[in-house]
Amino acid sequence: MPHHKKVLVVHYSQSGQLDDAIRYCILPLLNDKSVSVTDLRLKPSKPFPFPWNVLDFLSVFPESVYCDKISLEPFDINKNEEFDLIILAYQVWFLSPSLPMSSFLQSAEAKTWLNDKPVITFIACRNMWLTAQEKMKRLIAQNGGVLCDNIALIDGGNSLETFITTPRWLLTGKKDKFWFFSSAGVKKSDMENSARFGRAISGALKNDIEKSKRPLLKGLGAVNVNEKLIMSEKIGHRSFLIWGKLLKKIGKPKSRIRRVFICIYLLFLVLMIITVVPLTLLLRALFYPLIIKKLKKQKAYYEEPSGSENFKENNE
Repeated sequence: MPHHKKVLVVHYSQSGQLDDAIRYCILPLLNDKSVSVTDLRLKPSKPFPFPWNVLDFLSVFPESVYCDKISLEPFDINKNEEFDLIILAYQVWFLSPSLPMSSFLQSAEAKTWLNDKPVITFIACRNMWLTAQEKMKRLIAQNGGVLCDNIALIDGGNSLETFITTPRWLLTGKKDKFWFFSSAGVKKSDMENSARFGRAISGALKNDIEKSKRPLLKGLGAVNVNEKLIMSEKIGHRSFLIWGKLLKKIGKPKSRIRRVFICIYLLFLVLMIITVVPLTLLLRALFYPLIIKKLKKQKAYYEEPSGSENFKENNE
């Protein structure tokens, strides 16, 4: 008889989208009698608002970029509990893991639970998550965990469209269709289809494959990197690091002086999006033949460890 497996699912969501997405993904595990799923919903000691107002949203930008630790409500799980697999479902804030998730990964409990354990990351976001995942890799490694898979569900709209629909959702709570724009967020069908990952994880646990700490989700199209956005994301993240450091030195998150400079930063950000992003796309198009090999190599790197191939999808 196979050993009863224990899975820890850690998540934090403001709008509820990520909670819905990870629920669809782990449904096969919840229905598997040989698997016990422990749900850990992270709760900041000072809750973040949803929808946000602009200044509150931008006020957490510096701390998010630098993965500063915030206070979380105590976890209702024994610190010495042993798990066979850890699933970390997180949002992307300012090209970084959300503050609740990065704070969890700096806790004593995470150090115990993740140590020498296979870890799967699960992302639901707009379209840029590469630098956030690089930070997650470092935080997981610092806890002794081994990243064996990554799943990324993204908004199906194009970059220009989601540049309008995502901020509207964050700042008003409205994600429905309007004018000629489609609804914001990850499609429900994509969430439902993520159950294939849960089925694959369930099968792997039955066969003790997770103990090898090798990918469990190869061939299921777990992640697909848009190489057209790699350069823009890297430029954006460098800008975030510079401005984030400056804003942290200027004042605390809700101080008046920081809010003044936040407004200046907002103007800079809009100007950068209007000018630098189109210029980057133009340069990429002009030099594409020269950099295609480099971009393909970067795409393959960021798609690790699960990959974008979907040769198993029809069999699931």
